[in-house]
Amino acid sequence: MKPATQASVPAPMPDKIPEHVAIIMDGNGRWAKARGLPRLLGHKKGAEALRNILTGCQELGLRYLTIYAFSAENWKRPQIEVTDLMELLHHYLNSEIAILHKNGVRLRIIGDITKLSADIRKQIAAAETLTQGNQKFNLTVALSYGARQELLQAIQSLATRIESGEVAAGSVDETTISSLLYTRDIPDPDLLIRTGGEHRLSNFLLWQSAYTELYFTPTLWPDFTVSHLREALCEFASRERRYGTTGE
Repeated sequence: MKPATQASVPAPMPDKIPEHVAIIMDGNGRWAKARGLPRLLGHKKGAEALRNILTGCQELGLRYLTIYAFSAENWKRPQIEVTDLMELLHHYLNSEIAILHKNGVRLRIIGDITKLSADIRKQIAAAETLTQGNQKFNLTVALSYGARQELLQAIQSLATRIESGEVAAGSVDETTISSLLYTRDIPDPDLLIRTGGEHRLSNFLLWQSAYTELYFTPTLWPDFTVSHLREALCEFASRERRYGTTGE
């Protein structure tokens, strides 16, 4: 796919702008390796790209952005890289939350945060409390997140409620399941973008993405710009979302 440029890609029609975009930010390590740099510098460059994309989302009229920042499987990476990522997260929470709050952004963190350090959990709680009343834009960050783990947790919770008689088994429907997920208070994504050239969901928002439009680009995340985002939104605008019907 030819990289888009700011001038060559028109902004999508406003009525075709998705409400919620999810992004798998892939390619930081490969970006660094291609330049003979430590992987940490790739992750730092990726954080810069996120800052620009967040601004672009707000300017283009989106209301929700969900990013896959650290998966449940990422804990298996070399300890030095995990440590570097946690330090980068700590720094980001310190440096960016005041800016997010000033810009009316509400921050949510989803995932098994019990595996994070006490200091980071404290930062997350403070950031979510500070921004919980903001309504201009919604940023959800998936940390220590896995969709299968999320569903397993929801099923276990539901089983407990059924066993206690709180919920009747026959009354369980899709709404019941959705209400037990981390994302229960945000809409399902309309568009999911994955950078870096891979064509899989990697255990990200599996339930929520049942009817999500998927967009894959070879562009590595640190190189992903607002122009690339516009290109994805134009592609989204050209699709007909039928939800299992014929569209007629």
